Amino acid sequence: MAKRVLTTESGAPVADNQNSATAGVGGPILLQDQHLLEKLARFNRERIPERVVHARGSGAYGYFEVTDDVTGFTRADFLSEVGKRTETFIRFSTVADSLGGADAVRDPRGFALKFYTNEGNYDLVGNNTPVFFIKDPIKFPDFIHSQKRDPFTGKQEPDNVWDFWAHAPEATHQVTWLMGDRGIPASYRHMNGYGSHTYQWTNAEGEAFFVKYHFKTNQGVRSLSADQAAELVGKDANSHQTDLLQAIERGVNPSWTLHVQVMPAADAADYRFNPFDLTKVWPHADYPLQRVGRLVLDRNPDNVFAEVEQAAFSPNNFVPGIGPSPDKMLQGRLFAYADAHRYRLGVNHTQLPVNAPKAAEADNYGRDGLHATRYGSRHDKNYEPNSYAGPAQTDAALGAPLAIHGWTGTHEAPAHAKDDDFFQAGELFRLMSEEEKGRLVANIAGGLSQVTRDDVIEKNLSHFHAADTDYGKRVEEAVRALRED
Repeated sequence: MAKRVLTTESGAPVADNQNSATAGVGGPILLQDQHLLEKLARFNRERIPERVVHARGSGAYGYFEVTDDVTGFTRADFLSEVGKRTETFIRFSTVADSLGGADAVRDPRGFALKFYTNEGNYDLVGNNTPVFFIKDPIKFPDFIHSQKRDPFTGKQEPDNVWDFWAHAPEATHQVTWLMGDRGIPASYRHMNGYGSHTYQWTNAEGEAFFVKYHFKTNQGVRSLSADQAAELVGKDANSHQTDLLQAIERGVNPSWTLHVQVMPAADAADYRFNPFDLTKVWPHADYPLQRVGRLVLDRNPDNVFAEVEQAAFSPNNFVPGIGPSPDKMLQGRLFAYADAHRYRLGVNHTQLPVNAPKAAEADNYGRDGLHATRYGSRHDKNYEPNSYAGPAQTDAALGAPLAIHGWTGTHEAPAHAKDDDFFQAGELFRLMSEEEKGRLVANIAGGLSQVTRDDVIEKNLSHFHAADTDYGKRVEEAVRALRED
């Protein structure tokens, strides 16, 4: 079979890709060697800024199929009928480490899903935990700084990690999740995914509901102990990437069943705790899981950089029938995610193939900027309203309006009857078996015992005591034993 012709970026054929042009045999390289200069200049620019969080990731294509009728809750077209399929792209990731980090580490996992729907792309950006460490986005930069490399030592510091948590009692629930048995998934296929935030669904009649998403893995939940994870990292730092890639290549297509919890909008104001608090779950006894459909992954990306590294997800990419809630962390992410991609990939990142709509067409008055590929026809105007045939608004709101009242200002979240930071962490601890409790306590003590300040240790211990007396006692004794060794 004849080989394809190697060319420069401008399409000219390359005569020699092994030897640079020089001034005579053994002489200095010539500035006129356009192929060499272009090749080196492009190589110098191959890397883009990595994500500040969720830098290390893997992705795959698949589809979402509706299995149950949810039209009573939402008018979203891709959920409109049983059997309907929508193409998807998912990106899994670790949160705290850099692009070169290992997969099998104790860290939450990103679970970011893009639905290429007939009404535009819908991005559901979640994690493998139903809760998070904080409830207000103004604390997010400080939280991430505390978890990443210290600017002086250049490495993650237990003092920083636990000092932040000492000053964030609302993190106790997520810390209990993270340090428990599910803190290190065995693979991306063997973990659940959650929307984590509360979202709004609106039906065709305009009725509003608040929902939480639960993607339950059909492979079964499997996790690693700290020792198993350390051994796996030593063998294959890319273990989760390897597993996902090879499973799909073998035709063993991972799948998840989507369930939602549905709360009538009127219930929110008087619920016993703030239903928009990202550090809390809704008990299933109050709002049972209702099945929606299944997610199946069946195709690996052809190019990891183009399709995984350049994949851009933003929680503000909604479709009619789905919208935001007053969840403060979600509200902050509506800006932060899209802005991060504008910085990393440019203002036209939505035109990249992995991010562009597939079942719909983007048609608006955005123009120009770096890497613009969408211009419209030569007669299109670039302003609106206009007297020509340009795109126009629909006058149909994506979701139901949210009622607001009161004075502007930096308010604390509204108080509900059970709005404390510890009771759900205690409930989670009491659900665990004795063996699970033992591993949880050992994991917490292993990190907390390395903290150098006694007051930071005491503050953290007070959180575990507040969650459950036995929980606090066990952690305190384990920390003391390790510090006395």
